[in-house]
Amino acid sequence: MFIKYSKRLLIGYIILFVISQILSSCLTFKVSQKEIDKKFMGYSTKPTQHQIEVQGTKMNYAEIGSDSLPVAFFVHGSPGSWGGFIDFMKDTVLLKKVKMVAVDRIGFGESDFGNGEKSLVVQSELLKPIVAKYKKSGKKIILIGHSLGGPMIARMAMDYPELIDNLIIVAGSIAPDLEPNEKWFRIPMDFMPIRILIPASFRASNHEILYLKPELEKMIPLWKNIHQPVTVIQGGKDFLVSPQNADFAEKMLVNAKGLKIVRIDTMNHFVPWSHPQLIKKAILEGL
Repeated sequence: MFIKYSKRLLIGYIILFVISQILSSCLTFKVSQKEIDKKFMGYSTKPTQHQIEVQGTKMNYAEIGSDSLPVAFFVHGSPGSWGGFIDFMKDTVLLKKVKMVAVDRIGFGESDFGNGEKSLVVQSELLKPIVAKYKKSGKKIILIGHSLGGPMIARMAMDYPELIDNLIIVAGSIAPDLEPNEKWFRIPMDFMPIRILIPASFRASNHEILYLKPELEKMIPLWKNIHQPVTVIQGGKDFLVSPQNADFAEKMLVNAKGLKIVRIDTMNHFVPWSHPQLIKKAILEGL
């Protein structure tokens, strides 16, 4: 009886593994050169991807626009990739005003795919050389972070204030007390053998979200150190990140030189695709 059960379990794991590999190939969120060429057909310029090694990790990012312009630096959520902001890179108004850069955070896209990093401090360290590359020329740096990218850019402003001139937090999960208690299913997904059965992008996402609350708690005493202008964009119908995160930002960003809270009651979590004009407006105002 035990042998029969073990065989069934093994077969089940094999089936799940096969399904996960199929899903992994579909849900990478990566952007191929073929997709870039198709998306920018007929355009005079298109984004180019670059890789640099930081602390032994290959970090991938894409850029478009003139080196003489200020930089709008996009950081995606979880899961995701730089490609989530590709439509902004086609915007002719933005291209006249800013150079646009978008990164694959560690564990996503072409940055050590599938191997997420729970520490926001480490993630900040991995992004620093890319941001610093553009700051060297004295250009203004505007960070735009969506979802988990929100606390990520806030962490960067806390750790490296000399590199950051402006923050735009979009549907950012920044308040530790508002993080949902989902450990009952996230913990098993972070360990073998279940871990290997999950598509790589979701494996990385689960790992960082599992530990996000304690990472946000570490940031609480540091919010007062953010002095840059900050725009917070939050939807009232966001079922993934509590709309009350905007209230948390308003409470914590006491020293931001300019704090603007944009609340849209009818808007959901997917602001970069449903309301890109809000982000575009915030970028232009940040200049």
